Amino acid sequence: MATMTTVPNTRVKKLSRRSFFRVSAIAGGGMLLAYYVEPVTKVFAQRGPQAPLLPSSFIKIAPDGIATIMAKNPEEGQGVKAMLPMLIAEELDIDWKDVRLEQADVDAAKYGPQVAGGSTATPVNWVPLRQVGAGARHMLIAAAAQTWNVPEAECTTASGRVMHAASGKSLGYGELAAKAATLTPPDPASLKMKDKKDYKIIGTTVKGVDNLKIVTGQPQYGIDFELPGMLYAVFQKCPVYGGKAVSANLDQIKAMPGVKHAFIVEGGTDLNGLLPGVAVVADTWYHANTARKSLKVQWDEGPTASQSSKSFADAAEAFSKQTPQDTLRTDGNVESAIGSAAKVVEAAYSYPFISHVPLEPQNCSAHFHDGKLELWAPSQTPQQGLQVAARTIGIEPSDITMHQPRIGGGFGRRLVNDYVAEVSWIAKQVGVPVKLLWTREDDVQHDFYRPGGFHYLKGGVDASGKLTAWHDHFVSYGRDGRFVPSGDIGADEFPGRFIPNYSLQYSLIPCGIPTGAMRAPRSNALAFVIQSFIDELAHAGGKDPLQFRIEIMDNPPLAASQGPGGRGVGPEFNAPRMQGVLRLVQKTSGWGTRTLPKGTAMGVACHFSHSGYFAEVAEVKVNSDKSIRVTNFWVAADIGSQIINPGPATNLSQGAVIDGMSQLMGYEVTFDKGAAVQSNFLELQPLRIHQAPPEIHVDFADSQYSPTGLGEPALPPVLPAIANAIFAATGERLRSLPLKNLGYTWA
Repeated sequence: MATMTTVPNTRVKKLSRRSFFRVSAIAGGGMLLAYYVEPVTKVFAQRGPQAPLLPSSFIKIAPDGIATIMAKNPEEGQGVKAMLPMLIAEELDIDWKDVRLEQADVDAAKYGPQVAGGSTATPVNWVPLRQVGAGARHMLIAAAAQTWNVPEAECTTASGRVMHAASGKSLGYGELAAKAATLTPPDPASLKMKDKKDYKIIGTTVKGVDNLKIVTGQPQYGIDFELPGMLYAVFQKCPVYGGKAVSANLDQIKAMPGVKHAFIVEGGTDLNGLLPGVAVVADTWYHANTARKSLKVQWDEGPTASQSSKSFADAAEAFSKQTPQDTLRTDGNVESAIGSAAKVVEAAYSYPFISHVPLEPQNCSAHFHDGKLELWAPSQTPQQGLQVAARTIGIEPSDITMHQPRIGGGFGRRLVNDYVAEVSWIAKQVGVPVKLLWTREDDVQHDFYRPGGFHYLKGGVDASGKLTAWHDHFVSYGRDGRFVPSGDIGADEFPGRFIPNYSLQYSLIPCGIPTGAMRAPRSNALAFVIQSFIDELAHAGGKDPLQFRIEIMDNPPLAASQGPGGRGVGPEFNAPRMQGVLRLVQKTSGWGTRTLPKGTAMGVACHFSHSGYFAEVAEVKVNSDKSIRVTNFWVAADIGSQIINPGPATNLSQGAVIDGMSQLMGYEVTFDKGAAVQSNFLELQPLRIHQAPPEIHVDFADSQYSPTGLGEPALPPVLPAIANAIFAATGERLRSLPLKNLGYTWA
């Protein structure tokens, strides 16, 4: 069961911007409305460095009153294909049954940014897309008022109709659409949008538009796409990252059944583009992949071949005994505070590289003809993918059409468009439609991994159990003297700013392994370390772990950092909001009040990421053979004043728990001589259905803040909440992941 509560008085930050509507008629007397907004950098100044905000959307109203709303963003299971159109439909004041959805193609000029990542869909589109609907409604009212020769103020709308109460007249939107299309659009800034109490669509559960197709196996994913005359391709890269193909037995491969083409691809060094390899193209994917197994390639492996998981661990251990290379933040005098602390805790934490393993491996289809390219790309950043394709084959972006099939999971892997580059290059060589499909082994062994890391921590509490000192020497991975992608940490990462004597320093291990964003980038690993060590300090101080966290945030926060890695350029941690979700989960879980059977205990964790505040409690039973069972799980969240689509919002939070449990127990990628050792689900065990908690409770806090995203921030507290519960049940503190390496299994 999950309960969702929201507060009636929505408070939305006003965005200063110039924007305008553009309207035109469509065949049959309908109306087409587009919304354009100039770049808004202030929004992203609040959220960290991102592309300028250029949201736009389309509404097509047909003569029969049916409104077709374009779903502009990629859909990868997070629910935006319905959620974003819900914002438009609400302000349009039309019944959902009269709405049809279409997936938009990729077009930056028409739709603005089209991206799935960073939990940005809600905060970026919350105001603009409601303005789209409100603008269309305003024009339909104006058309009706002119038709009846009455003041617009006397007209109202409901269920796709404009009404004039005094005369009893009404007209459907379809009857008004042609006339409305001739009117001057309103200034979006002048529009009055609905009061929350009048919502009819927002705040109700709308099922996914593709649900029936999913459960009945109808083709809709990139992996399903077919065209007449299509060929099928595989792409073999060097097992060592950055390696180049020197030679290959291409003549033998070309002579194999079904094979049409085989190429050595020179490629380049841009990890987001076309890398070196060997492409095989055949009549069927089976023929292409069978031929691939006979490939004999001589590789120039390059410098990364000298790197391994063992060399990384040895380097981290050496760094732990040396002075850190650099400092991100220092407050007070940590050394003095540690020296005078009543209790001192030292601990070394580590977590591994892990692969994204989306259910649908990387794939993309392309057709190059007449100097133009058409793509069917399941990408989380399709506009970047379009640019990558243009650079790869040397044509203008305007000569590329990119369609957006549904994505079978991304979790950040499809923020990178290497597979788009590969198929674009192949398509230009063969001149007919071609589908590139990776194997699961390709996906695992050529990922942009969540980077591992090492933390060497020391903390102190005073005689009253209050946290007085914290030092973290973070050993991460670097390239050219900088953190690798997603391997960094913010200077103000909690509990920074809330401890009077605090030091965050780092050292970097040279690394040639490609890394990238994974669901809740950085936070998915940092929360395990930070929230576990906070738990250690709470127990050392004799404090209740949940209350200990609340009391840390009672300290007045110190100034935010303004430089790189500081919160001065991004969303600032709001302590009362985090304290609020901690108190909420304390109540919903019965923390401290429940009698639990022997071998069962509860653990708590909280984390702030992507503007979301989450506190979570795990109830865990640990058996004598170290098999564990999460018997109950509670999630408390503050993501703003409005849950747009409650059912999918609850499902996203529950899915984050399942995802986090998989990372906690079974996910790890290790490297030997620069190559990934693991290759498939046999070695990377995701959580099975029977291992999932019987209940995952989700509660959303009353809030007065503008709505923010949900896909990322629910995951990070999952891992430490369970690990802290295991400690409470066994007395064994877990400081490295995955837990399978410590002898644990799921019951």
